[in-house]
Amino acid sequence: MADPTIAATKAAQAYQSAVKTGVVSNNLGGAANETQRAVGASGEFSDLVKSALLQAKKIGQTGEQQALKGVTDRTDLNKVVTAVAEAELTLQTVVSIRDKVIDAYKEILRMPM
Repeated sequence: MADPTIAATKAAQAYQSAVKTGVVSNNLGGAANETQRAVGASGEFSDLVKSALLQAKKIGQTGEQQALKGVTDRTDLNKVVTAVAEAELTLQTVVSIRDKVIDAYKEILRMPM
């Protein structure tokens, strides 16, 4: 399975390349401006995506660590269940966002030139 961080980075690089070549305008209106404000001072969408994926990875690792501790009876079962449920929800969110990004990319490909 491909690393989602690499795929997101490549998508961000493709977007930046499109902005540089003029295929995509950098001033897309309200939604894009909201996204730019959310990204912060760096102005890099790829940084936002990368940090979100790294946080999701960290949550998954925490869930795995708690599950291992639960197997060896070194932690409370409630902590294990909570950590695993949080990791599962995070994974579902990442997959859902990935699917939306892929759908948006396909829609862009279908646009007439």
